[in-house]
Amino acid sequence: MLDWNPTLYRRYEDERTRPAQDLLARVPLAQAAHVVDLGCGPGNSTELLVQRFPGAKVVGIDNSEPMLANARERLPQARFAWGDIAAWAPQEADGPAPDLIYANAALQWVPGHETLVPRLFAALAPGGVLAIQMPDNRQQPTHRLMREVAALAPWAEPIGDADKLRTELLGIGGYYDLLAPLAAQVDVWHTIYQHPMASAAAIVEWVRGTGLKPFVDRLPAALQSSYLAEYERRVDAAYAPRADGKRLLAFPRMFIVARQSA
Repeated sequence: MLDWNPTLYRRYEDERTRPAQDLLARVPLAQAAHVVDLGCGPGNSTELLVQRFPGAKVVGIDNSEPMLANARERLPQARFAWGDIAAWAPQEADGPAPDLIYANAALQWVPGHETLVPRLFAALAPGGVLAIQMPDNRQQPTHRLMREVAALAPWAEPIGDADKLRTELLGIGGYYDLLAPLAAQVDVWHTIYQHPMASAAAIVEWVRGTGLKPFVDRLPAALQSSYLAEYERRVDAAYAPRADGKRLLAFPRMFIVARQSA
């Protein structure tokens, strides 16, 4: 997959930051010395962590150099480092184990949650918290239509198996079952956000910054515009205009907050 585009991602920064705020609001920590933001992107979520824990060492981890460059410019007081979440572990140079490992809209791109999530939880300091938010929208029209169009000629061959382009989530009960035997406390919930969007084209622009990216990246330039045109046509039919002419984009998200024993 080609690298992430911070400018495209940040066009809907307010909407993307809202679940990050909701996740952090449920983190049961009065203070923290060491905080890690896994999949920090352009630093919008990291900024929340710096504000919540002003005395903490806050480290943002991402595998996109453009995103990291954007984050460093935004938050020079924080430290940002390249890292692959699938293999990430706290570094001795960072000092004691993290009090908070925070992953907002990142783990849905990483496979192997049955081992990944318990491993991240085990990396916490005593009393530490693992906080995860993931989009849970594979069955929403936006994402069903990505796969439907990807299964058609002439796009099917270069895209390949569309079902493998994003990690299959375990379900909210699955994550609870992973963490409940290990944790002192586990809090899980779903929220469905309703985002008013100006048009079908605006919905396509939103998902081009995230979920649609792996589909478009696999296509040669000559096929990208036709794929996007057919996808937008179907999105236009799936999201009817409301009373004010806008389209309501339903966006389900899953939240998991687990705390280590002190």
